[in-house]
Amino acid sequence: MSAILWPVAANIAARLDTANGCGEHEQAMRLMKVTEEAGEASAAYIGATGQNPRKGTTHTRTDVADELCDVIIAAAVALNAFTPDPWAALDAKLHAAARRLNASTHTESE
Repeated sequence: MSAILWPVAANIAARLDTANGCGEHEQAMRLMKVTEEAGEASAAYIGATGQNPRKGTTHTRTDVADELCDVIIAAAVALNAFTPDPWAALDAKLHAAARRLNASTHTESE
C-alpha cells in the first residue's frame, strides 16, 4: 500500500477535525462519505459499461479506478475517527484475510 496513504489520510482527518469537530455526527459524516464515493464508483462502472441506454457509454475503466481510489482514501480518513492507529487496524485485517485465504487454499487442495 502506498506509504503516503496514512500520513495524507491523517492530515485530511485533522483538517476535518479542525473544521467540523470530531464528535459522533462527524464520524457518521465520514462514514457516509465512504458510501458516497462507493456510489460514484458504481455510477462510473455503469457509465463504463453503457448500461444506461439513455446515456450510453459515459465513463472509462480509468474513471472507475479513479473512483475506487477515492473510496480507499475516504475509508482511510474515516478509519482515523475509529482507531488511534488506523495503519495497524488495516494491517491486522489484511493479515486475517491472508490467513483465511491460505486456510481455504489448503482445504481446497486437499
